Amino acid sequence: MKKLSTRTRIATAAVAVAAVGTGVVGAVSANAETPQAAPAAVKSDVQNKNTFESQHLTVDAATRAAQASLDAAAKAGQKVSVAVVDRNGNVIVELRGDGAGPQSFESAERKAYTAVSWNAPTSELAKRLAQAPNLKDIPGTLFLGGGAPVQLKGAPIAAVGVAGAPSADLDEQFAQAGVAALDK
Repeated sequence: MKKLSTRTRIATAAVAVAAVGTGVVGAVSANAETPQAAPAAVKSDVQNKNTFESQHLTVDAATRAAQASLDAAAKAGQKVSVAVVDRNGNVIVELRGDGAGPQSFESAERKAYTAVSWNAPTSELAKRLAQAPNLKDIPGTLFLGGGAPVQLKGAPIAAVGVAGAPSADLDEQFAQAGVAALDK
C-alpha cells in the first residue's frame, strides 16, 4: 500500500467528515419532515360559568352608521373620515370622505377606539385630561371630540369616530349622527 502524504491525509479526512456530516443532516432533515401522529384532542365540555356572550354590530349596521356620519358631514360641507370599531376596538368599517385630509383616517379610528374603551364621548374624555394628563399616553387613543360610543343596555358594543372637520364639536356631531342612524 502506498503511503500518503500528510496533506493528502488531511484532505481525505476533511472529505470524510463532510460526507458523514451531510448524512447526519440528511437524516435529521428526514426525521423533521416525517409526519408525526397528532396528539389526541382533549375533549372538554366547557361549562357556562367559563364563558360569556357579547353583542356586536353587523357589518351592515356599521356601514349604515359610517355612511350616516359621512352624509351629515357632507350636508354641512365638511370633508371627513369615519371609523366604526367593535367592542374590542377592531375596525369594522372605515370610510374616507372625498377630499378628507390624510390625518383624518387614523384620527377617526383612534377616536372611535377611545370612545369604546371608556364608554363615553371623546369630548367628555378630553375634559378628563386636566386631572389625568397621562391618559393621552395610552397607545391608540385620541382625546379629542369626535368619538361616540354605541351602547346596548348601557354597555359599549361599538363606537363611531369622525375626524377632519375644523372643530372637534363638528366631528362629534357627525359621529352622533352615525350612532343615531342605528336606532332607525
